[in-house]
Amino acid sequence: MADGISSFWGPVTSTIECCEKNYAYSSYIAEFYNTISNVPGILLALIGLVNALRQRFEKRFSILHISNMILAIGSMLYHATLQHVQQQSDETPMVWEILLYMYILYSPDWHYRSTMPTFLFLYGAAFAAVHAFLRFGIGFKVHYVVLCLLCIPRMYKYYIHTEDTAAKRIAKWYVATILVGSVCWFCDRVFCERISQWPVNPQGHALWHVFMSFNSYCANTFLMFCRAQQRGWNPKVKYFLGVLPYVKIEKPKTQ
Repeated sequence: MADGISSFWGPVTSTIECCEKNYAYSSYIAEFYNTISNVPGILLALIGLVNALRQRFEKRFSILHISNMILAIGSMLYHATLQHVQQQSDETPMVWEILLYMYILYSPDWHYRSTMPTFLFLYGAAFAAVHAFLRFGIGFKVHYVVLCLLCIPRMYKYYIHTEDTAAKRIAKWYVATILVGSVCWFCDRVFCERISQWPVNPQGHALWHVFMSFNSYCANTFLMFCRAQQRGWNPKVKYFLGVLPYVKIEKPKTQ
């Protein structure tokens, strides 16, 4: 929320502001809670990346975890500055990330192996170029939701063909986190005027970041399990510190 306080970054040029008082704690950070709430996303993506590299999962999963980190860092820059350029560093990686999810979900059954990655790469590059000059506003949200919806049928197929109880539990946590996170995001956007009058702001958008951090981690972990099954790597769900799930695999000696 704009409040007229002078800042290091100058006037707000982004097209979206959340229900948080600007520069309440520092002249260098516009939305404090919306900025620091991206830290869990970076840490969870780092844990996933270490696991993917340590067990030599396919490179697509290392890239996926790195894309999660890039998105979280871009979101931090955006909420810290509320500048249009930094807003693009949040929104463009969102599209790139969902295109990567589409590749991981659909590529195992795609007969023309070079066609899909080439098309998705060109699509992502074209979007970035156009988005650099045009402000889509609601069009961006619709576009992103459509891309997400395209992933649902394949994700559901993976779920119903997975018999492992622990892996299915991860998929359920994936659904739960996105539903709760979406409610937080919606309330922050729609009921901001009312919420801003409360003694304590629940910081709905910051909660959205936290829930989506775990959502991305659950999605990545579930997809790693499914892919390991496809490759015959005998995957098992283990728990880091007894809480955070990860996939443990046993590759045949020939691989």
